[in-house]
Amino acid sequence: MLTLMETPGLPDPQLQPPTIAEPGDPFAELRVVHLVARLERGVPVRVRDIVDHLNARYVDWSFSRDVVVAALVQLQANWLADYRSVSGIDLHEGLAGPELVLEDTPRMAPWLVGQAARLAATCTERLRVFAVEEGAIP
Repeated sequence: MLTLMETPGLPDPQLQPPTIAEPGDPFAELRVVHLVARLERGVPVRVRDIVDHLNARYVDWSFSRDVVVAALVQLQANWLADYRSVSGIDLHEGLAGPELVLEDTPRMAPWLVGQAARLAATCTERLRVFAVEEGAIP
């Protein structure tokens, strides 16, 4: 065990550079889906507003419109695969850019929770693999 001394005036080393969200990254997708799961159903929401909210909420992250659209397209594809319907997650071009409309149906919330849980499990597994590969866990 190392013996450490108190050093007055030492700055906090917990500074981190921002994380740049990338398409297909489960950590970024989880944040997008977590927000989408809480959006009002049946009303158009501008993708720009989703991006702005994510960037304001996660100040140590940087989300672009492309990343958010990629996550929404993946959600749309997952919905189509599960329900064989395109009406559940409608991503279309509105007057002010891309808009998202979530179907106002009782199955939407549990389905989105399941999508978030799947992404959280993927993130947890990636963290576990990282820890094992870096030698933190024997």
